[in-house]
Amino acid sequence: MGPIELGLLAIGVTLFLSLVGVPVGVAMVLTACGGMMTTIGERFMWSTLKSLPYDFASQYTFVVVPMFVLMGVVSAKANIIQDLYGSAAKWMAGLRGGLYGATVFASAGFSAISGSTVVNSTVFGKVAMPEMLRHGCHKGFSAASIAAAGTLAGLIPPSLGFVIYGILTGESIGRLLMAGILPGIVTAVAYLLVIAVVVRIRPEVAPDIPARYSLTEKLLSLRSVWPILVLAALVIGGIYLGFMPPSAAGAVGATGAIALALLRRSISRADLVASFHDTMMITGTLCLVVIGGLLLSRFFVISGFIRELTDVIEAMDLGVYAFILIVICLYLVLGMFIDTLSMVVVTLPVLYPLSQDLGMDGIWFAVIVVKLVEISAITPPVGLNLFAVMSASETPIGAREIYAGILPFILVEMFILLLLVAVPALSVWLPAQMIG
Repeated sequence: MGPIELGLLAIGVTLFLSLVGVPVGVAMVLTACGGMMTTIGERFMWSTLKSLPYDFASQYTFVVVPMFVLMGVVSAKANIIQDLYGSAAKWMAGLRGGLYGATVFASAGFSAISGSTVVNSTVFGKVAMPEMLRHGCHKGFSAASIAAAGTLAGLIPPSLGFVIYGILTGESIGRLLMAGILPGIVTAVAYLLVIAVVVRIRPEVAPDIPARYSLTEKLLSLRSVWPILVLAALVIGGIYLGFMPPSAAGAVGATGAIALALLRRSISRADLVASFHDTMMITGTLCLVVIGGLLLSRFFVISGFIRELTDVIEAMDLGVYAFILIVICLYLVLGMFIDTLSMVVVTLPVLYPLSQDLGMDGIWFAVIVVKLVEISAITPPVGLNLFAVMSASETPIGAREIYAGILPFILVEMFILLLLVAVPALSVWLPAQMIG
């Protein structure tokens, strides 16, 4: 069996194990170990299994993951979302569909202190959904807007998607985090536009227009929000201006979130302990998945799969945009059936080297990959954000309702994806301006 066949077999086995219920990290470790044992030998397999996980876990840069996770978990448990959403709702009051827009604004704000799209979707499903339904908003479109707005956490720093990409590829995590800001803003604006179009075409999805608030009431609503915005600006600005690396920024963000929660007296001791527990569980899961991806990547290299596949791509004389089209089709198909993290960790060890061989900017490619991941998170039938909202909502939501509601957002996401492909500057300009 040649290197190409071996590599494809390894990917197939990994996906099969994941689909039948084996945790994706375990599936990749088993596949990589089995592949190395059969192609190189048992001694090499054991040597790699002993050294690679330790080398990875001992890297100081990985500390950014638990710090960013802790910042988001503490913020969620400290009822910060309620304040963000309440303030955004007052500023958007008086507009048809204002509560949908408030969800987008509040989710974008929370994304700056939470790097997980699923967390965003879950907590907003609990906070925003009841308020929307109370004002007569359409159930399916409300759930869809929450799920779509949750994807902003994948682009706006501190995005765990960019962190994982950086760990797997060696790209600068700081520059990756900055690369998501402009695409995140563009996505948020596009969501607001699609909401405005939908409520105009279908007034029944937002029949109730909340009462207006005075400017004084709107400004007063910011009192409980500005500390969070200052914290987010400190973390993002510190990375951008070169004052601190992402690992230190994560520590500052986590410490600041805990301090704010304690000062506001919005978190109990039990919730704080639970936050630490949740952080350890999430970090441990991510660590296992990344180690599995690195082991699988090592197998792809030593088996000759990457080298052979590169030769095949070169022989086909594919250009950058043809390669991107293949990646888009691959991710859109895989995203319908497997979870996003599995998809990235399994495919990135293959796709990233190919992108570099074609001369693509690694930061630009990262934004395209993360955007595809976020599209997958809201694409039926497996879209994780959709199920996160459905499970978090106290009001039962049918799959057909949320699938119908998410369609306009998927269409606008495809337009944004094409824009990111056509205009690489949206992804690479801001990182290029970083100091340090």
